[in-house]
Formats: sequence, C-alpha cells, structure tokens
Amino acid sequence: MANAPVQRMSQLMAKTLRDDPADAEVLSHKLLVRAGYVRRTAAGIWSWLPLGKKVLANVERIVREEMDAIGAQEVSLPALLPREPYDATGRWDEYGPELFRLNDRKGGDYLLGPTHEEIFTLIVKDQASSYKDLPVILYQIQTKFRDEARPRAGILRGREFLMKDSYSFDTEDEGLARSYALHREAYQRVFERLGLDYRICAATAGAMGGSKSEEFLAPAEAGEDTFADCPNCDFAANTEAITYELKPVDAAAVPALEEIPTPDTPTIETLAAHLGVQASETLKNLLVKVDGEIIAVGVPGDREVDMDKVEAHFAPGVVEMVTEADFAGRPDLVRGYVGPQGLGEKVKYVADPRVAPGTAWITGANKDGMHAKHVVAGRDFEVDEYVDVVVVQEGDPCPNCGTGLKLDRAIEIGHIFQLGRKYADALKLDVLGQNGKPVRVTMGSYGIGVSRAVAALAEQTADEQGLCWPAEVAPADVHVVAAGKALQIELALEVSEKLRAAGLRVLVDDRAGVSPGVKFTDAELIGVPKILVAGRRSGEGVLELKDRKSGEREELTVDEAIARLTA
Repeated sequence: MANAPVQRMSQLMAKTLRDDPADAEVLSHKLLVRAGYVRRTAAGIWSWLPLGKKVLANVERIVREEMDAIGAQEVSLPALLPREPYDATGRWDEYGPELFRLNDRKGGDYLLGPTHEEIFTLIVKDQASSYKDLPVILYQIQTKFRDEARPRAGILRGREFLMKDSYSFDTEDEGLARSYALHREAYQRVFERLGLDYRICAATAGAMGGSKSEEFLAPAEAGEDTFADCPNCDFAANTEAITYELKPVDAAAVPALEEIPTPDTPTIETLAAHLGVQASETLKNLLVKVDGEIIAVGVPGDREVDMDKVEAHFAPGVVEMVTEADFAGRPDLVRGYVGPQGLGEKVKYVADPRVAPGTAWITGANKDGMHAKHVVAGRDFEVDEYVDVVVVQEGDPCPNCGTGLKLDRAIEIGHIFQLGRKYADALKLDVLGQNGKPVRVTMGSYGIGVSRAVAALAEQTADEQGLCWPAEVAPADVHVVAAGKALQIELALEVSEKLRAAGLRVLVDDRAGVSPGVKFTDAELIGVPKILVAGRRSGEGVLELKDRKSGEREELTVDEAIARLTA
C-alpha cells in the first residue's frame, strides 16, 4: 500500500531462525518458519506473523481485484454452519472423517465449513426469484476447515486454510459455460500476476460432482498431485483424469482356456518367474469391498491399481481392502489365485480398458496352486464395467496425439467445476423463467487456495539463501539494511522515509547490536525483491543496491537509488 509507514525490524514481531524446524519436510515449510512468516499453533494449524500476513494480504488483493473485474460480488459467510443443508445434499455423511462436526450446548449438530456450495445456494434461493436476478457470481475469501488425517508440509496441507471460493448461478447451460470461461480467464490473470508457473489440467470432479472440471497446478517437488504433460501437444491432465481408450481385439486364433499347475505362485512376480513370461501377459485381480460388497478389479499384471481412481468411481461408497476374514467367509475366492472366469453373479467384475474384449491372459484358476492361460475377455469371462483404474506411468500414450507422457509433481492452487444442478436439485433452487414457469438454476464452483498459493510461490521461487518473492506479493518493495552503527542506521532511516514518500513499501533493518553478517543473511532469507545497503560508503552518501533474484549489485547515491527503485 502506497505511503504505508516504514516497517522497522527493531520493532517487528518476528524472529528469524538459523536452523530448519525439526518437523519440516518441504522447502516452503522450512523457509516460512525460519524467515518469521508463520508459526505452528497445532498440527495443521498456523499463525501468520506480520511479514506473512502482508504476503497473504497481497495474494488476497490480487485475487479480489480479478474477481471484481469479472463482475463477481464479494460476501462473507459464516464458517460455523448448521447440519441441515449438508444433510439435504448428502455431504454430511459423504464428506467422511475430514468434516469437522460439533454440537452446540443444546445438542444441535454443526460443522466447520470445508466448502460452501450449500450456503451460497440458499443465499441465492433467498435473494433471487426471477430470471432477471441472474446470472450472478458471488465469492468470499474465508478460512476453511478439513480434518486431515496427516497434516503436513506446513501451510501446504493444513486443517485450517484460507481459500477463495466463488459460485456462479445461471438459468441455462450456455450461461454456465460463459461463467466458467470468465473464471478460467480470471484465474490465468491471477496466477500470472502472482508470478506462479502453472498448468491448466483436466481433472475429475470427485466428491464435488458436476461435469467439466479443471485444475490449476503449480509444478513443484513438494506437490502432492501428479500430473501428466505431453511434450508434443498441449495436453495436460491430473493423472486421475486420464483415461485409456477401449480397443477390442480379434481372439479367433486364441486356443481354448487351459488350467495349469502353478504351486507357490500367489503373486504376479512369482507367477511370471515360474512360467517365464512377462508380467504384462498376466491379469491381476484385486479384491475390494464397496460398502461391504466384494468387487474384483482387473488390471494387467505389470500395472498398479490407482486406489484414488477406484474410490472416486465408487464414491460416495466406502472402499476397503478385503481381509482374511472376508476370504474365510468366501471359500469360492482363493487368495492369490482369483480369476475372473467363474465369478459370475457372485462378484461384480470391474476391469481397466486395457482388459479389452478379445485380449488373452494368464490369470488365477480359482483353485489353490492353479492358474489358467488363454483366458479371453468376452469369451471366458464378462466385464461388468470398464473403468480406467491403473496408475499412469511415464511414457503412457498421450490421449490426444499418442506421444509418451511426462509425469511431474505439482501443488493444486485452483480448481474450477461446472457443477450443474446437483446442489440446486437438492435444495430446490428455482427462479421464474421468461414464460412464468419455474426454472432450475445451474451452478459453477471455483476455488483458489490463497494460503496455499503463498507456499507454492515459496517452493517455486526460493533459492539456497532463502525466500525470493515476486514483486507484487512481497511484504515490501525494498529492504533497507543498515550494515553498521549510528551513521549507517541514520542514513538507512533517512533513505527509508524518502522511499516511503515516493510510494514504496519499505522494510528497514535498523537493529542495533546485530552484526552486518546476520543482517545480510536475514535480508536474503526474508526475500524482498530489492535490498538497499547503507554500508562502508555511507559517509559519502553512497548505497549498494542488490537485486535479490539475480544477485546483481551496483553502487548508487541516495537520489540515484530512489530514482532507480521508483522508475
């Protein structure tokens, strides 16, 4: 903010640390704590100190400006919410253990909001009665709560976090598509202004529901998402959203099914070694329970089952692995030797599209120590449902052009959904149409991880010395360092006031009794884009200006430094 008071480090409520926190695993966690931006309050719960709050506020400002630019209207809704709307949409139960549930003194059920689709829907239901009231986009920047099983990586995966969530309301699908496009473009502007390297990736809707969905991912080693990027075309997608085309083959020449003895081969590895075949020639059959019902999932033996895909497909059903007790109760299921042939109606069989009609496999014979070869999909067994459930591998073909895909880790910083009428149906959100008849409203949901964006920026821009903020989000425009005693401190304060008067945000290290080496180290660690040092030539009115990112240095007079910094 222009003409904000100079922030003096002698008065700043923040202490830098020389060593990494013992529990820190990722770079952003280490540096944000060491540089005095955040402090841990409890597992997955963080306090923002003055420098951190400035960066967070800058991210909020950029998000707010771009949302306002598309005509969105800001509101502020409560974080403490009643159970009833979430019962109506089914999410009170579907959300599972990540939902913070609590009771008031009268025994009423409440939750801490993880997202606010239901409440925004009810606001529009209360305020909009006619098609003339729509379209509308509402948004808020607010704290959200999710009871993560393993909060980790500092502010990247916490139980309390700051998020911008917005919702569009239209009377027709074409309007929803326009609102979605507006958000997509706004998000591009947000992330470009923040200075983030990002990819727009096709994604699954998951528990949110709806149709079209895209994620904005920031490539980083600390990321928990894996995305696939095609080096030949513009295809990019979260690996959970990549599907393989079903390609039937001709099995006319495949011999009849034949059972063969294969003692002590309960795993794909032991089976392939025993028979001298490739794992890709075998069929792996994983047994899971969905709401207690046993289901078999078939994939080629050289591929792993992506349990996130399985869980997403069967949501809101609860997916669990089968246990010894399950096998004990089902003598027809032989552990380590399960094959799809003969399962019939007893067990539903779900297969990856790579197990296409006509493909032949070596698989379990449903007898201890026995397998079967020449087992053909569509001839010897039927697939009840095809679902792409394998873990995507480096080199898998691009769905667009066939080129081998590259896999990278990334941090999810934004997600946009075309929700459709899921929540409007559940909460009966209608307005009167042009013909005087009720019209069911269609919705979009759009999120940006505001606090997460801070961590993503730290991950992408930091170097060996510390944080290195892009100019628009940094806690100050210039960090003035008094590298000495009274004379240098006096000059540092004088130039800081002149810079402030010129409209710059200034952090000045005016601490007495702190060595120049410590001050220089702290300046690198804190990461303000420009560092201006009042050092050995202060008596001549000469300062050293350093660019934090490039490391370039030059000596300038006070007037030259001010002119350079305000240019």
